[in-house]
Formats: sequence, structure tokens, C-alpha cells
Amino acid sequence: MQLYAGLGCRRGCPARELAALLQQTLFAHHLPASALAGLASIDLKAGEPGLHELARQLGLPLVFFSAAQLAPFESRLSHRSPTAFALSGCHGVAESAALALAEQRGGANAALRLPRTVQGAATLALAWAPPFDG
Repeated sequence: MQLYAGLGCRRGCPARELAALLQQTLFAHHLPASALAGLASIDLKAGEPGLHELARQLGLPLVFFSAAQLAPFESRLSHRSPTAFALSGCHGVAESAALALAEQRGGANAALRLPRTVQGAATLALAWAPPFDG
């Protein structure tokens, strides 16, 4: 199983806060950190040092998507935030980014594995691309 983490954060969120949310979420759901295959966020966060530091620490690729690239995933979100949309043009950064990366890397069968979790200044969602049973 490969998991793809979508991350959102407030400006200046440190890597340690993002890492703590990721580690706690994986642990709480009995998911191995070794299953993580990549991290993603919205391109508005491309300048966030915490995201880049987390990717470096984990040795994982970090991919950024535009709001237009994330828009097709809106119907699959567990929560639509008017506030997030007003700030970013996307109704759910973490879930949309996780789905976009899972679909890009794993195929069109991508689905949320865990909906968004918010802790402090960080938001996380996990997606995966389950094998196609067709």
C-alpha cells in the first residue's frame, strides 16, 4: 500500500508541527510510515519552509498543485471549507492535494484513506490508490 499525504498549513508552520501531526495520525490508524510515497499541497504553499523541511527529513517528494488542478476533486472531499476557498481558491487543500497526488502517482482509482485532520496550524489528509478489481 502506498499512501500520499496532503498537507495544509498556516504561514510559518514549522516542520516539527507537521511531522507531529503526520506521526500521530499514522500511529493512531496503525499505518506504517514506510507506506508514505509522497507529500503534496497547494502551490500557494510552495514557499513554506516547514513543508520543504518535512519532505527533506522524510526523504519524500513534495508536489504542489494549483487550485485549478485541485478543483476536480471537490466532489470527493469530506468537508468543504468556504474559508479555505476564500483564501486559496480550493475548498479543501489537504484532501484535494492528497487525492491529486495519489491519482497522479497511483492511478485514477485514488480515494481518501483518512479525511482531513487538523492540529494547531497544520492539516493532513491521506489518500491511496487501491488496486483496481476490474
